[in-house]
Amino acid sequence: MARSRTLGEDFSFVNPVVKYLLFLFNMMFWTISLVMVAIGVYARVMKHAEAAMACLAVDPAILLIVVGALMFLITFCGCIGSLRENICLLQTFSVCLTLVFLLQLVAGVLGFVFSDKARSKVSEIIDSAIIHYRDDLDLQNLIDYGQKQFSCCGGISYKDWSHNMYFNCTLDNPSRERCSVPYSCCLRTTDKVINTMCGHGMQDLEYLAAEEYIYTNGCIDKLVNWIHSNLFLLGGVALGLAIPQLVGILLSQILINQIKDQIELQKYNSQHRADPWY
Repeated sequence: MARSRTLGEDFSFVNPVVKYLLFLFNMMFWTISLVMVAIGVYARVMKHAEAAMACLAVDPAILLIVVGALMFLITFCGCIGSLRENICLLQTFSVCLTLVFLLQLVAGVLGFVFSDKARSKVSEIIDSAIIHYRDDLDLQNLIDYGQKQFSCCGGISYKDWSHNMYFNCTLDNPSRERCSVPYSCCLRTTDKVINTMCGHGMQDLEYLAAEEYIYTNGCIDKLVNWIHSNLFLLGGVALGLAIPQLVGILLSQILINQIKDQIELQKYNSQHRADPWY
């Protein structure tokens, strides 16, 4: 009788493999979140005051800080909850991760169903980015990278750059870049000497004349075509994002149930010690 009682008191429903696997899982993403926040804060601090107030909605630094902070809070609950076997923190982690997963799923479905509205929203974001092109170095590098990668210029066409105050084609515009487009719009050449002024005055030209020097097609159509031709790749990326979230939710729920069973066992053992006939 004494032996069975001892085995019962030493037994634990909490599986250490599940517990520490969940802890390491959260610790990894917790570290990644700290790096994201640090990079975002550094990029934000290094900007000029004028640029820091411009175009917050599409600022990559702000996006890094927000996503990193949310990831930090969620994974912090998972880390401490698994290590301390705290049901409240584990449930918070599980619920938050489930909400994030569902929001991503809903956003994907809505983007597919309402593709026209999504396209319109993307167009607004690109127009806003073009307007603030010279105000934010990170945004400028991001736009230049996108135009080079997709071989495009502007949102709908290269003439969208007239929305920017420096590239505007109005006669009273004193900028040297008047009626021009950025160098990233220019066609790639094999010349050893790079002509960074190849986009000068391109908005004054018609499409057929301009396409000899720059990309005239807008980035929105190029982006849509790229998405259609890379659906399997995007599906793989979406699956790669979903699997860690589902694993985290599954492990947290398993650990929560194990902790609850352990609490019930401890209650039974304490009552058994107080009343041997229980």
